[in-house]
Amino acid sequence: MSDGKYLTLSTNAKIPQIGLGTWLSKPHEVENAVEIAVRNGYRHLDLAMIYKNQDEVGRALKKVVPSVVKREDLFITSKLWNCSHRPEHVEPELNETLKQLGIDYLDLYLVHWPVAFPHTGQLITISEENPNEVALDLEPSLVDTWKAMIALPIGVSNFSIKHIQGIADATGVWPVVDQIEAHPLLPQDDLVAFCKEHNIHLTAYSPLGNNLAGKLKIVDYPEVQAVATKLGATPAQVLVAWGVYRGYSVIPKSVQESRIKSNFQQVTLSKEDYDTISSIGHNKHTRFNTPITYNTPNDKKWDINIFDEEAEKSATHQIKII
Repeated sequence: MSDGKYLTLSTNAKIPQIGLGTWLSKPHEVENAVEIAVRNGYRHLDLAMIYKNQDEVGRALKKVVPSVVKREDLFITSKLWNCSHRPEHVEPELNETLKQLGIDYLDLYLVHWPVAFPHTGQLITISEENPNEVALDLEPSLVDTWKAMIALPIGVSNFSIKHIQGIADATGVWPVVDQIEAHPLLPQDDLVAFCKEHNIHLTAYSPLGNNLAGKLKIVDYPEVQAVATKLGATPAQVLVAWGVYRGYSVIPKSVQESRIKSNFQQVTLSKEDYDTISSIGHNKHTRFNTPITYNTPNDKKWDINIFDEEAEKSATHQIKII
């Protein structure tokens, strides 16, 4: 349901439709980005423990609350990291997040991935022979974690239909939000329809895709460029508008002041423009964020099937739902 630039969740809370993403921001960039964003009208901030920059966000909040905005007028989301899926670790990690941010509550707390890691202070690998593959904790189920979250304003992230259905069937509690990778190359129509049926709001991350070597950036597709020119908008604004048209809240990430400002300036797509942008995804299914394909010292491979993507068919492990 739309209410100006806000959407209404199943809890009747209002979530601002455009937010600021903070993933993959370099150290010391986020503090500045959050301050700029809030001073320029953003009220929705998307955070996570694993981004390792919540202390910076906290410093920015001290600069703008309450001088620029009241805390209750901000919508702040954070996420439970994979190493805290065991029930006894859920609340302590939430408390640590609040401490880092210097606030008393979150508006939304998400299970970041349907995957558990061992509870250690750092990411560990499975062996010296496999330095780029992370160790998994195969003991806790999604339902175990979900039960520990139920007392909170809760949602999930990177969950598929079967993950959501599984935790809801076991507990009777549906997530308020599912945060997913969503852009014209990954429309996920089945998941969108399922979430609409069950009154689960979708937040779209990576609305511009990712800048993977060898692939045409979504902002550079001729169709996106043409619609942007027609509307006098930037390609990024057009892609954010595509997500807005589909009813998502959208969290583009930027640390550049000009882009932070322009991403917040909503443009409206006609049905014709929307269809033009959607057409670029036909037969070009692309999921940029698939952990089994990670292969760097900072992003190590997760040997587990999360989304049933072709690349995941070789995975040794499956998600434990119950």
